[in-house]
Order: sequence, then structure tokens, then C-alpha cells
Amino acid sequence: MGSSPTLATDAVSDLLLPAGQLVIGALVLVTLVVSALRLARRGPSRMGGALLLTGGAVIGLAVIGYLVQLL
Repeated sequence: MGSSPTLATDAVSDLLLPAGQLVIGALVLVTLVVSALRLARRGPSRMGGALLLTGGAVIGLAVIGYLVQLL
């Protein structure tokens, strides 16, 4: 009784999934830091619009994530 190739593939992908999430998280963090530095250099006049846009994006992503989780 040999193991099926599907089970082996699932095991490998389960092992690699946390590493992929770590890479995505690191890239998001780098992007956030770079964009925050650029925004800070532009001055306070653009901060209000940027905060509204960012807040709307966060709320939108949270709602989409919640709706997808319900499916």
C-alpha cells in the first residue's frame, strides 16, 4: 500500500503555506513602511485624504474577508 501522490502533494503544500504567508506579510510590511515614509515627506496636507483612503480600504477588505468566510 503506497501513499497516493495527492496526499504527498497536500503534505508539501501544507508545509509551505506558513512560509508563503510569512513572505506575503513581510512584503506588505515593507510596502507599508515605504509608503508611510513617502507620505510623511509630502506633508500634512495629504495626510487626511490618505487616511480616509486607507481606512476605506481596510474596512472594505475586512467586509470582503467576512463575506468570503461566510461562504
